[in-house]
Amino acid sequence: MKLSKAQYDEIAQFLGHVQPTRQSLRKLKERFPGQSQSTLLSIFSQEYQKQIKRTHAKHHTAEAIETYYQRYLNGVMKNAAAPVLLELANEVDFAPSLMARIVLERFLQEQEGAVPTKTLINSMLRDPSQIPDGVLANQVYQCTVNDCCYGPLVDCIKHAIGHEHEVLLREMLLEKNLSFLAEEQLRAKGYDKTPDFILEVPVAVEGHIIHWIESKASFGDECSHQAYLHDQFWSYWNRFGPGLVIYWYGFIEELDCHRDRGILLKDCFPTDIVTLRHSMAQH
Repeated sequence: MKLSKAQYDEIAQFLGHVQPTRQSLRKLKERFPGQSQSTLLSIFSQEYQKQIKRTHAKHHTAEAIETYYQRYLNGVMKNAAAPVLLELANEVDFAPSLMARIVLERFLQEQEGAVPTKTLINSMLRDPSQIPDGVLANQVYQCTVNDCCYGPLVDCIKHAIGHEHEVLLREMLLEKNLSFLAEEQLRAKGYDKTPDFILEVPVAVEGHIIHWIESKASFGDECSHQAYLHDQFWSYWNRFGPGLVIYWYGFIEELDCHRDRGILLKDCFPTDIVTLRHSMAQH
């Protein structure tokens, strides 16, 4: 699913005016019925994460943390069963899982008299039954299950989806009888930054030679694509030559502008792969 920059901007603009909830996702689907659900979900998640990054600092001032903690304590004193933390997160426009993290950290600091480790907090967010206060454990649990863009549950889902698409790509390569080295084999050989698959015999796709393929189970927007180019794709290109990136949930068409330099974008597995054996047989 390729979108023009204008189509993408229209979706992003719509998302700028709604809360990051499941209801908003339904509205998004109604507003853009022509787009696939997974593409919209990926854009929804990425746009929300950008918004959170922009406002992250203001929620982490000492003053904000203290305010949230006191509001949490007052709220549960009135009614321990009410979703105090979740409502507070929605009210101040912050991700519920991140709000739970702030309050949990502040609570543990008060209990232990020292700043808790990141490992401990992550472990408690993953399994709130470890939290030594039943009320807070329940509040944290409500936040993580109702957060559609952040938190341990979302991380698990993203990881599983990413893995699923890599497995899918591996099966497609095997089906085409293409010999390749997978990321884990390359790591074992001592490579640090590696694409998902390196083709042992290069192929041609749409007239471009391809040495490697990277699978991205997300939508390629400008922000994430620039980051990937900088952190991953150009270093793969330097090391292994030209390659192909598959954004399974689509991308902004205008970003596919590095073909001549050796980075090709697709939104599915290419159907017109030409192998070198193939072309040699024709000569």
